[in-house]
Amino acid sequence: MKIDIATLFPGMFREVLGTSILKLARERGVIDVALYDIRDFTFDRHRKVDDRPYGGGPGMLLTPEPVVLCVERILRERGPGRVCLLTPQGRKFTQPVAREFASDEHVVLVCGRYEGFDERIRTALGAEELSVGDFVVTGGELAAMIVTDAVTRLLPGALGDESSAGSESFSTGTALEGPQYTRPPEFRGLRVPEVLLSGDHARIARWREEESRKKTEHLRGGDAARGNGEEREP
Repeated sequence: MKIDIATLFPGMFREVLGTSILKLARERGVIDVALYDIRDFTFDRHRKVDDRPYGGGPGMLLTPEPVVLCVERILRERGPGRVCLLTPQGRKFTQPVAREFASDEHVVLVCGRYEGFDERIRTALGAEELSVGDFVVTGGELAAMIVTDAVTRLLPGALGDESSAGSESFSTGTALEGPQYTRPPEFRGLRVPEVLLSGDHARIARWREEESRKKTEHLRGGDAARGNGEEREP
């Protein structure tokens, strides 16, 4: 899968892409990630990419030309792909959306900055908007890292244990993963539940399902605990 990232700060990604699962996925050829600096598509000596909004208002907006030229270069060099602008007002990124993205061959993530994008960027590129949550951060780079990591984990060959992604939180509906334990069997008087030491896999599976239900009920409420996979407005 090809994942291309258009950003004003490509250096932010190099450590993340060179570490852990993302590093291994790149080495195995599971993902092919390319970084593009939006400032490379400016034509003035100051490499200006932002300007004041028409009609007034606080802050600055990313101007259309460098962003559109950057993405058009990506699509020429790397082939057709799904273009996503990372913005707080976009479609909410969830595990089902991550699975949807994992079925694509090429995704282009465009990182917002300042007060956001000139609307003509979205229109000219036919782009969709994507948000990692109902909060605001300084730029879209952190969101792009989250999307890249979440999607990569779902690709065949990315994880050492292929069953891991299927047992994590949100892997089925909206249920959270239940409590997990490892050695030693006792720590400061706190013991691992006996059922996990029993070797009875059917009983363990029932226990994990029930603990997942109880944890989801406690932390997220009744509808989520049923794991029906429906997304609801807060």
